Amino acid sequence: MKKLALHWQILIGMVLGLVFGFIMLQVGGKDFTVDWIKPIGSIFVKLLKLIAIPLILASLIKGISDLKDISKFKNIGLRTIVTYVFTTVIAISIGLLLVNTFNPGNGVSDETIEKLTQTYSTNSSVQGKIAEASKQKESGPLQFLEDMVPDNAFSALSDNGLMLQVIFFSIFLGISMLLIGEEKSKPLKDIFDSLNDVVLKMVDLIMLTAPVAVFALLANVVVSSDDPDILLALIKYAGVVLLGLVLMIVFYCVLVGTITKKNPFWFLQQISPAQLLAFSTSSSAATLPVTMERVEEHIGVDKEVSSFVLPVGATINMDGTSLYQAVAAVFIFQALGLELTFADQITIVLTALLASIGSAAVPGAGMVMLVIVLESVGMPAELLPIGLALIFAVDRPLDMCRTVVNVTGDATVSMLVAKSVGKLGDPKVKNWDDHYDEVK
Repeated sequence: MKKLALHWQILIGMVLGLVFGFIMLQVGGKDFTVDWIKPIGSIFVKLLKLIAIPLILASLIKGISDLKDISKFKNIGLRTIVTYVFTTVIAISIGLLLVNTFNPGNGVSDETIEKLTQTYSTNSSVQGKIAEASKQKESGPLQFLEDMVPDNAFSALSDNGLMLQVIFFSIFLGISMLLIGEEKSKPLKDIFDSLNDVVLKMVDLIMLTAPVAVFALLANVVVSSDDPDILLALIKYAGVVLLGLVLMIVFYCVLVGTITKKNPFWFLQQISPAQLLAFSTSSSAATLPVTMERVEEHIGVDKEVSSFVLPVGATINMDGTSLYQAVAAVFIFQALGLELTFADQITIVLTALLASIGSAAVPGAGMVMLVIVLESVGMPAELLPIGLALIFAVDRPLDMCRTVVNVTGDATVSMLVAKSVGKLGDPKVKNWDDHYDEVK
């Protein structure tokens, strides 16, 4: 009997998790779900985060040290950044086009605004996002460059929130290994080559539990959901965001089909386990190990490309989040009856683009970026909590959806860059039990 493909197993786990969550809501089983089901999903996410930094370190150093030529790395880096900026601008533009076409904010009643304000404007999470955004806004124009350089490598390696510092250290170490010559760097290179293989095997083992984990994650999302009446009041806004995210997926498929000459449906099938995990965890960083494994082994992107493009993308490429910010910012202004000029909307494009570079690849980071975007177009400080309250109820489900787009964008760009430098080959799939017979 043929084994069911991983993406179907995960999808079944998600559906069962949603059904189980709704049943628990009806029978008063929220506490049972939180106490006994949620930890399974939390452990899975922790395991993915556990291997994220070792994978970036080993994969990036291996990729650079395999180049033999520093100019190749410069070529890959430049193409990566330019392509990420291009896709982000497209995402923001799609968001602005849709929100100005459908005007979802004009349909929100005063009663709904009042109810949302009372429910969420004093919420500690909302206030925390505003405080974090204020902190980021007060930093200097080159602060993000300063933050990229660690003053202690071991400290950077111990914190998943310092992904850019890990990338900087890995690149610095990899280039230094190239410069001392192959003979002297070989012992260290062998260590990182071996570490890379071991961590990828850990990804395979962790993914064996993925269907059960996404069941737990989705069940917890359902039992923790907000007032359904409020969700229905914001359905037009959520619909515009979701339409934009779908259009971005279509845009990626067009790029894959026209530039790499690969079948877009085949691409989506190969990347689907990473997409489903991105949906379940709402975290590009937690999904990164799986994204790298799918892109390298199942799509055929060379490690020289994927080891740089994907970690950088998980940190600075937030197409789904940027699109959401464009829609959310205009929606809030529409709902509150405030005016936005064409110049303001151009400001939204530029600010959302810059904010996406410094945003962390964690759940809820989009809210912090949104505050920065709103302040850039003159949103009065006293209205900021009300503005965030308007969209807070549907932020979690939309965060799950936009993380799917973020991850898909990373995979797409890795294919485009690999194709442009002749590093897109045939898939070479490895299974968790390839060497099991040798040790059992």
